[in-house]
Amino acid sequence: MRSLNRLKWLHAFEATARHGSFTGAAQELGVTPAAVGQLVRSLEDWVGHPLLHRTRSGKERLTLVEEAREALQDITQGLDQLESGLTKLRGRRARSVVVVTASQVLMMNWLMERLNRFSETHENIDLRLNVTEKLMDVSHGEADVGIRCGQGDWPGVNKAWLMDEEAVLVSSPRLAPPERMTCGEWLAGQKLIHDDTPHPGADFPSWDEVLTAVNAPGARESGLHINSTPAVILAALSGRGVAIVRFALVKQLIATGQLVQLHPDRRWPLKWSYYLVTPQQPMRHEVQLFHDWLLQDVLTDRQ
Repeated sequence: MRSLNRLKWLHAFEATARHGSFTGAAQELGVTPAAVGQLVRSLEDWVGHPLLHRTRSGKERLTLVEEAREALQDITQGLDQLESGLTKLRGRRARSVVVVTASQVLMMNWLMERLNRFSETHENIDLRLNVTEKLMDVSHGEADVGIRCGQGDWPGVNKAWLMDEEAVLVSSPRLAPPERMTCGEWLAGQKLIHDDTPHPGADFPSWDEVLTAVNAPGARESGLHINSTPAVILAALSGRGVAIVRFALVKQLIATGQLVQLHPDRRWPLKWSYYLVTPQQPMRHEVQLFHDWLLQDVLTDRQ
């Protein structure tokens, strides 16, 4: 009788053996190092003896015992055979699938319209969306393509620049009458929404910098603090106050009139940009097709 638990143990053990650490295996499998360690220990309990020499030199270092080294090749081949069998199950008639990952707010306000256009002209390719604020491990197959915003210093992936980013000032149109959209005195009396989400290395402007730039002396810096960018945008939409946000995340909302851009002549360039990231290994045909199409679509939008 086969045990699926044993398959999980073997998967964790094989990944640990390749990386030489629970941390490397955890990054590949998308779980915690503690979870990988527990799976490996369960396998060791089942076979009745340790499979890894555990030594410490800075970080914990793991090496295989002799019996494990002899068995590893068979285990690796077995896992490869399982993957091959799954591929055959899909068969030639299976539709091509591309898994795309991006944050929720970027997916809703920037990417979804583009995905719809792609699907209209590529009906034989299914797009599957993994919408998450977590940084998906594109390099190990959690997604085929990711859209990330940052400084572009992510290891283990290829990246293609999409566009630069900047911060803008927005509010609900119910809050800001047209004649007040460039008025520093009006802004000084509004509730300020603070985005407490970390923006490492972005040089995201503080409210003090913004208020000084738009000549709003005496403004109250106290206000609503939120540690989620999507929630900051939602608060601005509902008229809770004025927010500093990344332009790409609200461009569509401004275009449709759901938000207004205050002081539209003022923007604060960020040191973050948007990139299309893919694994370093060669892409499947359908992934390459989507990758190239999205780059061209963004280029066309800029022209």
